[in-house]
Amino acid sequence: MVLKVYVSGMSGNKEVKKRQQRVLMILDSKNIKYDTVDITEPGKESEKELMQNKSTSSGGTVSDPEPRHPLPPQLFNDEEYCGDYDAFDMANEIDTLEVFLKLAPADTTAVSTAQIELKQENGDAKKEEAEAEAVTDADAEAKKPEAGDGGAKEEEEVAAEKAENEDDAGADKENSKGEDEDAEDSTEQKKLKSSTTTTAAAAKKTSDSQSDLLLHSERAAAAQ
Repeated sequence: MVLKVYVSGMSGNKEVKKRQQRVLMILDSKNIKYDTVDITEPGKESEKELMQNKSTSSGGTVSDPEPRHPLPPQLFNDEEYCGDYDAFDMANEIDTLEVFLKLAPADTTAVSTAQIELKQENGDAKKEEAEAEAVTDADAEAKKPEAGDGGAKEEEEVAAEKAENEDDAGADKENSKGEDEDAEDSTEQKKLKSSTTTTAAAAKKTSDSQSDLLLHSERAAAAQ
């Protein structure tokens, strides 16, 4: 079996060029033998057509996320498709590159596939966790105005209660003042009544004294 790396020697996409260089550098560092197929060279039309027809991954880049035809680098083992750059890079990270390139035994392939799927699931889980945190933060922000309204209502209630207490205190003060005035009026009335009674008693006493003098004078005259 021969490992083939399909590349484009005339690509104007800088990201494609960097990807091709990195794939070849990694393969060289691991001493993995391969053949490079430049689909832009004359006479390589059939190779180019094979790559485009059998590549199930588009190899999309940041500048061209949905290319019209699959972009190199694409990797094949003979005519069996292995994957694009992203799949190659993931297999290299989790140390299953030989399995990805179909150079390892079949039983190892199952383990490698499970590892790749596990990593993808972990990535999805982290994404879902981040989305959940974003939703929680959004809910917390949405509840803040409600808390503010509650605080304003509470302040209004406290102010109303304070005003009511002040009114009650004012009313009590007025009542107390009225009671004091009534007490003063009662005292004055008592003083006036006492004075009147004293005056009347004095007048009666004077009248009685005059009557006694007059009676005494009459008796003296009659005796003479």
